[in-house]
Amino acid sequence: MKGKGHTTKLGQLSSTAICGNDITSSCLYVSALAIGYAGRWAPICLLLVTGTLYLFRSIYAEVVGAMPLNGGAYNALLNTTSKYRASIAACLTILSYMATAVISSNEAMHYLAEMVPGLPVIGATIGLLGLFMVLTIIGITESAVVAVGIFVFHLSSMFLLLVFGIFSIFQRGPELLWENLRTPAPGGVATALFFGFAAAMLGISGFESSANFVEEQEEGVFPKTLRNMWWAVTILNPGMAILALGLVASSDVADQYQTTLLSHMGNVAAGDWLSWLVSVDAVLVLSGATLTSYVGVTGLVKRMTLDRCLPGRLLKEGRRKTPHRIITAFFLLSVSVLLITEGDLRSLAAVYTLSFLAVMALFAVGNLLLKIKRENLPRPSRASWFTVLAALAAVGVAILGNARLNKEYLVVFGEYLVPALLLVTLMLTRVQILELFVFFVDEVRGKVRH
Repeated sequence: MKGKGHTTKLGQLSSTAICGNDITSSCLYVSALAIGYAGRWAPICLLLVTGTLYLFRSIYAEVVGAMPLNGGAYNALLNTTSKYRASIAACLTILSYMATAVISSNEAMHYLAEMVPGLPVIGATIGLLGLFMVLTIIGITESAVVAVGIFVFHLSSMFLLLVFGIFSIFQRGPELLWENLRTPAPGGVATALFFGFAAAMLGISGFESSANFVEEQEEGVFPKTLRNMWWAVTILNPGMAILALGLVASSDVADQYQTTLLSHMGNVAAGDWLSWLVSVDAVLVLSGATLTSYVGVTGLVKRMTLDRCLPGRLLKEGRRKTPHRIITAFFLLSVSVLLITEGDLRSLAAVYTLSFLAVMALFAVGNLLLKIKRENLPRPSRASWFTVLAALAAVGVAILGNARLNKEYLVVFGEYLVPALLLVTLMLTRVQILELFVFFVDEVRGKVRH
């Protein structure tokens, strides 16, 4: 099926793979984060997150079904409120994509360092970001073929880890699992659930990506990508947390295996071969999540530029008919985030989670405004008011928890958000600024003459 010009539309598998590599790769690091904050309650926290994600399935389906255009939260707010407010959501989305790209590529290189001792992780991360910059410039359909291969390999590897892990627990006995479940949670149950839920929200990164390239998808594919991603996250993330509690002492998770937990679990469950397989899979699927960031941000920035929120020069295309200036700028910004944070997982997770959660909240707000202001606009499905308000409340709790957990990283968050907002403000008020400039020039010239 052909889309605009010569561009091939993406089917269900390709579309799910592009955003699914991002959201399913989170199991490689979110289990360790959740266990670190919530201990034995980590699986419950991750189940609460999947419950929140279930609410957002209908929210996204309603908004994108009514307005099937690239842009996600930006598109939702653009059609229900002012362009400037919509641009705030867009800037937050771009920031979340930057953090996602850096987290994913950096984690991929940490797993690769398990197989290649002495690997310079920061340098290798920059190299991986550059590789996917080139791949995205080549074109989205070629990128989708790579994404599908990675996605299938990842799901197969995680299935093997689950099977061998469960077999290992039965063979060794469940004593370690019971010991971890008996260990009191840090700070008590309420504190563990609160901060564990906040940290575990990192595990749904990528859910918003499908809405940012919906125009490249075949008709009817978008809601199917939401369904597929939800099922994958519901099975993988809580499942891996339970498996981790059965194979690794919870005290060792945060201290020793925060960045490579699943490869260690593979080693405990079946030996070096499974550990190696999980490490290879981690490198590939986290690389695929990096690709998702490039694809998502390209669609979003193109939309913003067409709406004159960003300089028109960003739309210049090369021989491959891709906006290489957008892609290159995203690469440079991502590298700067990596160097500023020095690849620290908690710092990157804070920047990402705050921006991502803000985008999710704004999307829910966009849904509410759509119900109020454009009630008669046709849409294939509708989310109930209770669903939207419950989802918004859950995200609000997660934002509060992450802000309290990561106060020292709010500065990094602001260092990127504020300049982006200033650029958009200049673009949207450029006429008024020019008029003001002309007014002052005329005033100065008048005084000089007299």
